[in-house]
Amino acid sequence: MPTKRTTPDLILIIVTLTLLAVGLTMVYSASAVWAEYKFNDSFFFAKRQMLFAAVGIAAMFFIMNIDYWTWRTWAKVIIIICFVLLIIVLIPGIGNERNGSRSWIGVGAFSIQPSEFMKLAMISFLAKFLSEKQKLITSFKKGLVPSLGLVFLAFGLIMLQPDLGTGTVMVGTCIVMIFIAGARIRHFVILGLIGLSGFVGLVLSAPYRMKRITSFLDPWEDPLGSGFQIIQSLYAIGPGGLFGLGLGQSRQKFFYLPEPQTDFIFAILSEELGFIGGSFVIILFALLLWRGIRIALGAPDLYGSFLAVGVVAMVAIQVMINIGVVTGLMPVTGITLPFLSYGGSSLTLMLMAIGVLLNISRYSRF
Repeated sequence: MPTKRTTPDLILIIVTLTLLAVGLTMVYSASAVWAEYKFNDSFFFAKRQMLFAAVGIAAMFFIMNIDYWTWRTWAKVIIIICFVLLIIVLIPGIGNERNGSRSWIGVGAFSIQPSEFMKLAMISFLAKFLSEKQKLITSFKKGLVPSLGLVFLAFGLIMLQPDLGTGTVMVGTCIVMIFIAGARIRHFVILGLIGLSGFVGLVLSAPYRMKRITSFLDPWEDPLGSGFQIIQSLYAIGPGGLFGLGLGQSRQKFFYLPEPQTDFIFAILSEELGFIGGSFVIILFALLLWRGIRIALGAPDLYGSFLAVGVVAMVAIQVMINIGVVTGLMPVTGITLPFLSYGGSSLTLMLMAIGVLLNISRYSRF
């Protein structure tokens, strides 16, 4: 167990807070028109995001000072609580339904999304399992199946909401962790074929998912329906050019791009700040991932390494999918952009995850 604690990674703190500042600015810019129309308050979303940011920052610095192996001790308890919440949120009258998904518990804007917190709980539990059973991970029955069994149980509950985006990020993150732990590639090929069959089944079982796939391939086939969001997103990014139209000068936020402060906030950012602004944000994410990888490589034990890898993979996968969707490279999945998109549970969870990463950095050997 590590005993010598040093100062946390200052670069990681600066990058995180910079992304958060950009996010708060863009949430207001992207949501002001819609908030004024719907709530008669242009700061409606911005004020709530600032509150969530304050809670998240406090949680980040608090967790930064909790020795990370504490999460290994409580991993089972935490993941059981998250499973209970995933079940409770499905109960009509308790779980709140938004946009066809019953994913929230709470009142109005002040509600939590249990599936978001399951991602971090699963990372901690899987890091514990892999650090204790690493020698078994090359075995399909004794290592791979048990490690993925719990993951897909959680995925199944999340899909009952349904929330394909969050479930995809969680599964992708766990697969990265298991691969890093030393699982055999041929086992992944077998599971990949099974997973592909399951994914096709999920898509075919819900007509709206099939429409998302077809609209991704040719959004102009149904420009006023399934392809509407992608087309409007591209209409935002294109005119942005090199330097953008200027902060606050977006045209697509005037009721063209639905709720632009959430999943498609990067489109508004690119429209207002241009290629330079979009590139700046991508560079910040690259710096964050670089520091995270360094922390994982320098962690003093396997649990710390796997925990850091999980956090890095979660952020990386979510960023790649979100920007891929916004730029028309992937089907619409409903995944937020970390630190930038409006959403209390997502923002708080990401800042908590960075807090865990910062604590590991206090013991890492750079």
